[in-house]
Amino acid sequence: MTENPNDTDLPLLAEVKLQARVLLPVVRAIRGRLGRAEGDRLIEDALREWSRDLHRRIGAEKGGNAREQWDGIWADMRPRIGDAIHREMLHDTDSIREYNVTRCAYAEFFKALGEPELGKFLLCDIVFDIAEVGAPDIEFRRTQTIMSGASHCDFRYRFIPSVDRDPT
Repeated sequence: MTENPNDTDLPLLAEVKLQARVLLPVVRAIRGRLGRAEGDRLIEDALREWSRDLHRRIGAEKGGNAREQWDGIWADMRPRIGDAIHREMLHDTDSIREYNVTRCAYAEFFKALGEPELGKFLLCDIVFDIAEVGAPDIEFRRTQTIMSGASHCDFRYRFIPSVDRDPT
């Protein structure tokens, strides 16, 4: 059976806090040895590779087309996120879902630790990996995050039916 972090009743925020306890000493040791910029590049690359592989495997376990796999991942994840984020829905149709996250307990936690970069690597960027599972049926764009100091995170999804895609 494939590792699926959503196969737990543990709230995502509690899991992230446990992960941070383990990762933070490793992150600091890597930065101490390689310098902050090079250390963060190494950490980001490793976490991106892990996340892309993990979400591809979870999507494959869900089965179905790309959109169904993406929907399945989020259906499992949303209850674990719970009220740790506050969303303001802007548009939600068959072809567009746009919302802003206006409060994020994850960003609050990582900023309090003085480690928003780790929060970015561990959480903020996984949405791109999950969107890849839905590609080419899903296009995702986000230009800012609370974790990086913005007032809100802007999530913009486009759902493209396979009949509408350009075959070239």
